[in-house]
Amino acid sequence: MDHLTHRPRRLRRDGVRSLVSEVDLSTDDLVAPVFVDATTDDRQPIPSMPGHERVPVSDAVARVEEIRETGVEAVILFGIPDSKDAQGSRAWAEDGVVQRAVRAIGEETDAYVITDVCMCEYTDHGHCGVIEDRADDDPTLTVKNDETLELLAETAVSHAAAGADMVAPSSMTDGMVGAIREGLDDAGHTEVPIMSYAAKYESGFYGPFRDAADGAPAFGDRRHYQMDPANAREAMREVELDVEQGADVLMIKPALPYLDVVSAVGQEFDRPIAAYNVSGEYAMLHAAAEKGWLDLEAVAHESLLSIKRAGADLILTYFAEDVARRL
Repeated sequence: MDHLTHRPRRLRRDGVRSLVSEVDLSTDDLVAPVFVDATTDDRQPIPSMPGHERVPVSDAVARVEEIRETGVEAVILFGIPDSKDAQGSRAWAEDGVVQRAVRAIGEETDAYVITDVCMCEYTDHGHCGVIEDRADDDPTLTVKNDETLELLAETAVSHAAAGADMVAPSSMTDGMVGAIREGLDDAGHTEVPIMSYAAKYESGFYGPFRDAADGAPAFGDRRHYQMDPANAREAMREVELDVEQGADVLMIKPALPYLDVVSAVGQEFDRPIAAYNVSGEYAMLHAAAEKGWLDLEAVAHESLLSIKRAGADLILTYFAEDVARRL
């Protein structure tokens, strides 16, 4: 047989190329993060995340409408509270920053609103739960897992009561999905789905987000409760536990360094798969583009396409608006 009988280039020409494309990216795949800040009356640019801002509660509706104009209908809200304490009590306050924003967005838009359920933005120590008492000079850290579950459930219920369409627990607390499902059901929110950060890694790619959400740990790190980047098999066990507890959507975070995990989870579990194209992934492409080393539009689209190709059904990304405008 002539070794040129098979010519894959035949299907790469304009006209047929799009017809045989295996994966399509659309605005329906994208979720846009929004940072709502109770400490400011004006929009505050986020230096490490070009094009993004913290917005006051009074601007939350306008910000969501800006996103919807690009064709993206889903947003995920992160809150910066007006005060913090050791318990993170503003996380579940009826007049909390996210609760107020959700009510306003629900009243004035048709956006699909997802809320982040975690404690790190609300605690004065910056960790994702209640911590053991410790001396100021003690470097050890213990997050109280079971005590944290009650607070996560209370926070999720307060978001649902405000009108959240979906809640997304991100603390990697053992049992968080089950506790939140029970709390939501007991409060009558049986139809509110849970998108679990099912495999969230202790990653170096979160830096810009921690600036944006004011959620960096005051001491220590999160390696004792977020996943070890070396582990893939463990991710499957984490995801399985969340499925057993009633997770409706399974998220992997970050996305690009963990496409193997996105793919494996998608093949193993019959749940929608989400992937979070995190702040560091966004910032590094912007930095390279500013140097003239990369074409930002091209690499942003290629990055999201690769995440979709790996098996993600929805993608949380700071590129949502820019990519949506060009789709």
